[in-house]
Amino acid sequence: MPETLGDLALEVRSKNAGPFWTTMELFMRDEVGYAAAADEDFLNEEVIARLYGTPAEQVRIFRIPALNVVKISFPRPVPQGGFRDRDVHSGQHHVPLALLIPPAAGARRSGDAD
Repeated sequence: MPETLGDLALEVRSKNAGPFWTTMELFMRDEVGYAAAADEDFLNEEVIARLYGTPAEQVRIFRIPALNVVKISFPRPVPQGGFRDRDVHSGQHHVPLALLIPPAAGARRSGDAD
């Protein structure tokens, strides 16, 4: 099975960034994992918009190569603690992100099988 972003990371987490925003962070193990997570052709605003049902123009992605970290923020669908809020701490939002399979990881894994 190909490696996911979660496999390549030390940690993938999500949390509140105030009552109106969610932030997700990918702490990658090394430069190779960071290169996969930071690849703008693979992980960009449009991908996050599709995964989380938010407008792409409101997604913010911060790539921090010195730390091997990618940080992603987007507006919450409802305010924190609002009537329809199903995850008050935004603690479960990281799962779809962690399950993404970077093209380089899939190619590296299939190359390992040869």
